[in-house]
Amino acid sequence: VPLVESGGGLVHAGGSLRLSCAASARNFSTVGWFRQAPGKEREFVAAISWSGVASDYSDSVKGRFTISRENTKRMVYPQMNSLEPEDTDVYYCAASDGSLYRRNDYKFWGHGTQVTVSS
Repeated sequence: VPLVESGGGLVHAGGSLRLSCAASARNFSTVGWFRQAPGKEREFVAAISWSGVASDYSDSVKGRFTISRENTKRMVYPQMNSLEPEDTDVYYCAASDGSLYRRNDYKFWGHGTQVTVSS
């Protein structure tokens, strides 16, 4: 498995969680996070470029989530603040060797981690 997520759990509305994505073998140019609820389409959440300088966020999380990466550790972290019950989903880490804004180019995926936000 090229990517492994961790850090999910149960949190109250208004709380915070930090997820982690570990790349097992190598770094990737772009690492992103998606989320999906049962019966719904997978939704883009955030992504970060190789350098960590550029990032991209969906409108639904902009201002609440911050994505960062540590290439020496092959890790990517979305810090999720001001969580809402609507953020309840399975969160997936994904990676691509393409550019930051190409949201359909992800070829490598983790198995996901559950985030549940209670009201």
